[in-house]
Amino acid sequence: MEYFVKSGNPEKQRVGCVVVGIFDRRKPTEAAAVLDAVSEGAIGSALRRGDMDGKAGSTLVLHNLPNMFGDRVLLVGLGRERDFNEAAYRKAIQTSVRAVRQTGAIDAASYLTHLPVKGRDFHWNVLQAMLSTLDSYYRFDECRGTAARRTLPVYKLERLTFDVPRRSDLPAAERGLSEAMAIGAGVDLAKNLGNLPGNYCTPSYLAEVAQGLAKQYKSVKAKVLEQADMEKLGMGALLSVSRGSRQPPKLIVLEYNGGAKGEKPIALVGKGLTFDAGGISIKPAAAMDEMKYDMCGGGSVLGTFKALAELGPAINVIGVVPASENLPDGQALKPGDIVTSMSGLTIEVLNTDAEGRLILCDALSYVEKNYDPEYVVDMATLTGACVVALGQHATGLFSNQPGLARRLLNAGDFIGDRAWELPLWEEYQTQLRSPFADVANVGGRDAGAITAASFLHRFTRKLRWAHLDIAGSAWKSSPKGATGRPVGLLMQFLLDFAAKKEG
Repeated sequence: MEYFVKSGNPEKQRVGCVVVGIFDRRKPTEAAAVLDAVSEGAIGSALRRGDMDGKAGSTLVLHNLPNMFGDRVLLVGLGRERDFNEAAYRKAIQTSVRAVRQTGAIDAASYLTHLPVKGRDFHWNVLQAMLSTLDSYYRFDECRGTAARRTLPVYKLERLTFDVPRRSDLPAAERGLSEAMAIGAGVDLAKNLGNLPGNYCTPSYLAEVAQGLAKQYKSVKAKVLEQADMEKLGMGALLSVSRGSRQPPKLIVLEYNGGAKGEKPIALVGKGLTFDAGGISIKPAAAMDEMKYDMCGGGSVLGTFKALAELGPAINVIGVVPASENLPDGQALKPGDIVTSMSGLTIEVLNTDAEGRLILCDALSYVEKNYDPEYVVDMATLTGACVVALGQHATGLFSNQPGLARRLLNAGDFIGDRAWELPLWEEYQTQLRSPFADVANVGGRDAGAITAASFLHRFTRKLRWAHLDIAGSAWKSSPKGATGRPVGLLMQFLLDFAAKKEG
């Protein structure tokens, strides 16, 4: 597929399909009204017949309208005009791009990007249109057999153009398109990694992907620490998790050098648990297959680095992915065991299924020891408690810096990858007391997402740090599939940071 932006009259488009919107109660948008006038009322006639009422999610294809250069016109229902907002805009785009693919058109021009969305400009309109299109067209077929692949639908659409009203809008629209293409490439990588099963996507596989990014992009460097390296560094918490697996653990370190030499980087730390059976505290069998998604934090770091390398903002970024499996075995970590982290803090492991915080705490200590970051953001499918609290719509956000939290929240609101801040009060630390070690790895049933974040905060006191609990947002169970979140949030946060630095 090829994607473009341009500015032109809808009736003059020589394409297989022109896409325009209709609001509820058969009210045409400006572009639809233009086509109606040119086509001698053909659109209005279809609306009066009741073929289209403008309800959100509805579509109607009209063929060979008079005085039109395009072969088809696709009418897309937008819902009530007074209720048209960011979510309605994304839904309209998704509805339109799916419908266009079913028409048989080779190329199409969408005028939905003309639609006014309160507080947003044409940069945002095109950015969101492109991201929604890529999300709608995503398909994971890597594990299907050859015969099954031959039966998958093949679409004719090759070119899609997003139109803006004026030529003066083109620079903003082109910036939106280029940003979305880069972010979309990163999201797709994160989705692919998440959707791969655990027997394919191992810690070694994640390391190979990281090294592949370094080979593909000159702005990216990668190194992989092996078990012996981690032993020398004293990463007893991370290594305790991998003891039950035959897959060797990896600590993946990425560097994106787009800013000035010596400029403080932003550090991204992602949980790379490529399969989590819970260890000795084994999980229930139901839906355990979804624990292949427990590496989505690490996958989002890799996806963000791909997007960074594609787009090239003038900042420095560090990525760290502690990668392991968590399986039951004769050598596996046991409830009640005490391990020593890289920071020197000892941890009483009361539940081996609370392993993500064990691998993250050593990765965070590694960042503190080896870099002087401006900010540190970690992301992890950390707690079921966060899913109970926020569902699948919002990522849980915790931070010891209010300014950093605001930046992340604003970035999520803009890009449509939203987070919600939860408290990180010191009172919650009391739930992590241990009679035998410096800290326990769980704090009981109450406030589980908060005590997990509070545990990580023990290792980030000297850092300007935020934690994203993506247990609810990183994948969906029906239909099953990785979402690629929070690559969008992270990239928008980094782009905002770069823009503020330059401004």
